[in-house]
Amino acid sequence: METRIEHDSMGEVSVPAHRYWGAQTQRSLNNFQIGKEKMPDEVIEAFALLKKAAALANRDLGKLDPGMAQSIALVCDEILDGAHDGEFPLSVWQTGSGTHTNMNLNEVIANRINELQPMQKAHPNDTVNMGQSSNDTFPSAMHIAAILMIERDLLPACTDAAITLHNLRVINEDIVKLGRTHLQDATPLTLGQEISGWYELICQARDMVEISLEPLRALAIGATAVGTGINTHPRFGACCAQLITELTATRFVSSANKFHSLTSLDALVSAHGALKALACNLMKIANDIRLLASGPRGGLGELLIPENEPGSSIMPGKVNPTQCEAVTMVAVRVMGNDTVIGIAASQGNLQLNTFLPVTIDAFLQSVRLLSDVLRSFDSNCLQGITANQTRIELNLRNSLMLVTALSPHIGYEKAALIARTAYNNDISLREAAAQLELLNEQEFDALINPQEMVGR
Repeated sequence: METRIEHDSMGEVSVPAHRYWGAQTQRSLNNFQIGKEKMPDEVIEAFALLKKAAALANRDLGKLDPGMAQSIALVCDEILDGAHDGEFPLSVWQTGSGTHTNMNLNEVIANRINELQPMQKAHPNDTVNMGQSSNDTFPSAMHIAAILMIERDLLPACTDAAITLHNLRVINEDIVKLGRTHLQDATPLTLGQEISGWYELICQARDMVEISLEPLRALAIGATAVGTGINTHPRFGACCAQLITELTATRFVSSANKFHSLTSLDALVSAHGALKALACNLMKIANDIRLLASGPRGGLGELLIPENEPGSSIMPGKVNPTQCEAVTMVAVRVMGNDTVIGIAASQGNLQLNTFLPVTIDAFLQSVRLLSDVLRSFDSNCLQGITANQTRIELNLRNSLMLVTALSPHIGYEKAALIARTAYNNDISLREAAAQLELLNEQEFDALINPQEMVGR
């Protein structure tokens, strides 16, 4: 492989000749060959937006030549368009401040400018990183990436799934079925009412996620090394935030306390807590659906779900609730990521937290998995659910808990005696009531009407 010599403050480094990155990126590649996890694309996108905004802010504040600012902005746009995707190869498992990734961006931008405009002589630190530190750029990029990914991917996926559940509720609002608590028979409800609970689980969690974005809108940029803003313009942070708002069409502000923004990950902890709540709710919905669809003959069998693929390599004709299983596995991963983020956030020592790359990698993985699995679950399962009305009616009529409607008329203990008698003798509630001479069949039929027990 053909190489070239790049240098940094520590000396010379051999770099692949066809790459735009420089010495510090190469040192990171050489020294951190750990795992397969690379810095997420969304972080690189956020950094490109941030570097563009920083250049324009420095131009507007009289710190950077307008031509150089325009060149930086041009290369950042190339990065955002995907023209340099192979130039950001660094591992998540690097310095805890993310300095290597910040310098990766700085070097690529500077070297690309020097290729396009050799007379400008862009420098990674002095030019592209002007007024910045990895300590404030990486936390800012984390917040930008988190908000953009949630707004672009997760919130729409939640909305689409909620619409599907709303439509499913309407279609099934008049089907009365057996309720279950403690996995035991309970009083009736409609299938539409049951689905309305799932609908609200998605909507409530979506609202929580959206609310949790507000603290993430505060950016650390302008804090530089320790929060004092050394080597930058006093208005740099606010100017950057305004420019990022304009570039992304979503609101960002300069953090009110930069000492807090460098050392705390509380906004990400809070936002991921909302992601975990969504994961918990999806776990509940998926488990409900696969229980209600269990069978087809030995289970509850009240729902019919799409038959997407064969379920067994040995049992012919078997079909499994695979979309539900994917949802529950994603939920477990998100819950695990929440633990990672919580522990990382507790490690803000003195003026800096040095668990930044692992935090944003875990956070964005949760957003990505939740977004993807919601779309898959919606299109491959929820949209194809139908009611097995024959099984629903059979289970409802066989339920002993219909006896609950008798309690106001004959009392709890007599109603319980009817239920126990029916169960012990394997007879119907009507037959048990008559056998005990508590109600005749006509009186029983007048009091037991499942359609009137669902509270509509």
